[in-house]
Amino acid sequence: MISFLVGLIEEKRENTLILNVQGVGFELSVSSNTLGSLPMEGNNVKIFTYMAVREDDISLYGFSNIEEKELFLKLITVSGIGPKMAISILSGMNISDLVIAIIKNDLKILSKIKGLGKKTAERLCVELKDKLNPVSNQDDLQFKEDYNEDSVQMATDTLISLGINKNDAYMLARANAGNNASAEEIIAKALRGYKG
Repeated sequence: MISFLVGLIEEKRENTLILNVQGVGFELSVSSNTLGSLPMEGNNVKIFTYMAVREDDISLYGFSNIEEKELFLKLITVSGIGPKMAISILSGMNISDLVIAIIKNDLKILSKIKGLGKKTAERLCVELKDKLNPVSNQDDLQFKEDYNEDSVQMATDTLISLGINKNDAYMLARANAGNNASAEEIIAKALRGYKG
């Protein structure tokens, strides 16, 4: 089993990282969170890995930090969630929000994640609720509730039309949607903080 790789970032594209380890190119499936946290191409990085071996396929999955890898390993224990789906879920929101959503059984937020249906989201909460530790203090365990769902949706659609992928667009909109912000305010805040 390959536990981690240290190498040069050769190429970054949607949910894929090509890492040059002493002349050998490793292709890793990664979440958009990991991809966004990595430096530019040409830089050296350490990537934690998980190798999935099936009869007809060997795939490598990469993580920029050990917390994301540990959450991934928990996600793939849930029936109906394989490694590819787990990467999709990890791309759907940042780790601390995802953990909070699972602990709080927030199906509304979870079922917004691309490819995650309501039944799988329910199973995810039931099976993992007691196995997860909140990343933050138990008292802080909540999303900002004072947000306007329509504004978030409009802002998400606008960000997608600007070329931002669906998961990133929703995460950006949701992260900037406090205090019942309008779609315009959310978009302005999101674009100020967006690093592409």
